[in-house]
Amino acid sequence: MRIVFWGTPEFAVPALRAIADEGHDVAGVVTQPDRPAGRGRGVAQSAVKREALEMGVPVLQPERARGDEFMAALRALEPELSVVVAYGQILKPEVLELPPLGSINIHASLLPELRGAAPIQWAIARGCQTTGVTIMRMEAGLDSGPMLIRAEEPILPDDSGTELARRLSAVGAEAVVEALALIESGQIEEEVQDHSRATYAPKIERETARIDWTLPAEEAALFIRGMDDVPGAWTPHGARGAVKLFRPQPRDESGEPGCVLAVGADGVLVACGIGAVMIREVQPPGKRRMAAGDWVRGRGVSIDDQFGAEA
Repeated sequence: MRIVFWGTPEFAVPALRAIADEGHDVAGVVTQPDRPAGRGRGVAQSAVKREALEMGVPVLQPERARGDEFMAALRALEPELSVVVAYGQILKPEVLELPPLGSINIHASLLPELRGAAPIQWAIARGCQTTGVTIMRMEAGLDSGPMLIRAEEPILPDDSGTELARRLSAVGAEAVVEALALIESGQIEEEVQDHSRATYAPKIERETARIDWTLPAEEAALFIRGMDDVPGAWTPHGARGAVKLFRPQPRDESGEPGCVLAVGADGVLVACGIGAVMIREVQPPGKRRMAAGDWVRGRGVSIDDQFGAEA
């Protein structure tokens, strides 16, 4: 089939590769415009754009996927089908319906659960034991279209959002290839979602990722794992600014929520509403992610420091 692929982050790259490797004609790629990134704020290409250029595939980068000029460029690619994976914009019906076979999406949850922008992060943060990938037909509603394929994936006891995303990316690539084969052969079956069972995984803003130290340790640890590594769960550290925390382990110790109870080579122990969490990796302001023990040796944190307190 002749396909236009829509995607932006690294999560979408395995699906693009799998579609091309399966012999489909990738007529073009639509991805987000190049953006400033990193400490130097140099302009960076999306992971999908880099892959498309290596493949020799034409790339479209509209600020907004709408308007006469963009629609003409999309129409000129003559797609039979659009495949959308973490593109980063809501697409209008005229865009979704342009290809004769419509548009399908790889969504990183078992729909109708966890509709929305951040299903991987919220699956972990909410303590789900299983998640997965759904290949769905796109329509005007938020992740509400008919389901074509659902593939389960367990959430492991120490999974971070980063690790789970890597696995779901591979699962999604396999599932979309299967879906394309069924569509091409006319054997695809569509299942309408049970909208009464829908739950939502909203976009994570900076303030959303702030750690609430009054939570029980188990819940705080789930939250920190879910936010890893983008955007990264963070907490104010007084005049030293906001620090991101990673790789938590719940512990039985107790103290004032947010108080640093112990520091050492193993990490930084922080009290929660019930219990405490041992933080094993950190990213202080303006620095790289590092082992928490290195932060301790560099005198970045001390016993009785209070996390959560503004300067």
